[in-house]
Amino acid sequence: MAEALLTLHDLVVRYGESQILQVASLAVYPGEILAIIGPNGAGKSTLLRVMGLLEQPTQGRVLFHGLDVTRQNGLTVRRRMASVFQEPLLLNASVYDNAALGLRLRGLDRRSIERQVQPWLERLGIDHLVRRRARSLSGGEAQRTSLARALALDPEILFLDEPFSPLDPPTREGLLLDLERILREPGITTVFVTHDRDEAFIFGDRVAVLIGGRLLQTGPTPEVFTHPVNEEVAHFVGIDTIIPGVVESAPEGLAKVHIDGLSQVRIDGGCAQVVGNFQAGEQLILCLRPEDITLSLPGAEEFKSSARNRLQGKALKVTPWGSHYRVALACGGNRLVAFITRPSFLELKIAEGDEVVASFKASAVHVIKRS
Repeated sequence: MAEALLTLHDLVVRYGESQILQVASLAVYPGEILAIIGPNGAGKSTLLRVMGLLEQPTQGRVLFHGLDVTRQNGLTVRRRMASVFQEPLLLNASVYDNAALGLRLRGLDRRSIERQVQPWLERLGIDHLVRRRARSLSGGEAQRTSLARALALDPEILFLDEPFSPLDPPTREGLLLDLERILREPGITTVFVTHDRDEAFIFGDRVAVLIGGRLLQTGPTPEVFTHPVNEEVAHFVGIDTIIPGVVESAPEGLAKVHIDGLSQVRIDGGCAQVVGNFQAGEQLILCLRPEDITLSLPGAEEFKSSARNRLQGKALKVTPWGSHYRVALACGGNRLVAFITRPSFLELKIAEGDEVVASFKASAVHVIKRS
């Protein structure tokens, strides 16, 4: 693996007697997009400000290219970074003047500024707005101007603090897709903060999950979303079905797990099968993503599946969910959530109160050991 561009060690941030942030270690590698996700109030923006040298931590080290950032070299290192915030911070001047502001403050001449600014105005699709005043811009145009100003500085690392959250859905989606392409083409190292799981999944090469000021998991995006390290992370990354159980037996890597409340709704007397090497008596948490659960109607003879687990339950809530439907089920004392496509929903005609069979493969279950 390449040497880290930016590294944090033993980081703590306190405001008065309150500890806001505690991060033992976090690294950002050249060319990657790292998404920092977590609920509101988790400390994400504070962490981003510390990484971007806009806030001094109470204790801990920030390293850039392996060297400690200090009061003596902090400003020099800061000039090799750029930040874009949730609200575009623009002067009441033209789009061009706003995009050129950082370079003017660095003392570049007019021709050099134009050579660095113009390509970013074009890539961000706002070159036709160069004479427009900032106050006349839409939210998306203003944020694109703010991005152009940051990118024109040619930063080694770019920090984005929820830049899409104030925008309406069509504008947000367009900017998200454009920016992802713009950053990946030259491989601009980027750290961005969001509480939106979809943004993180689309945008991030790696994800860092921050909850309650603590960094609970960091890893490749698909791994974090499908293999959370604990129940807190599982809830946040969209795993709606979380069921406790106890291992009855585990022959040859296929464990039989007893689940309370399923004895009346499960063919095998309240047990589910999961892949893994476990010991009898171990307490587990079974995690299932909604897209890994298949629904059918009871007694449907044509239903064929390789899924080892079939649970019968009752539909509690049916909700349109974009191109899918979200179906919440009560199975004994447990709650399952499944996504089904619109064609499948129209075929099954599931309504609230209907009996439904939920099926899932043993290999689809992510297992967390309970301490």
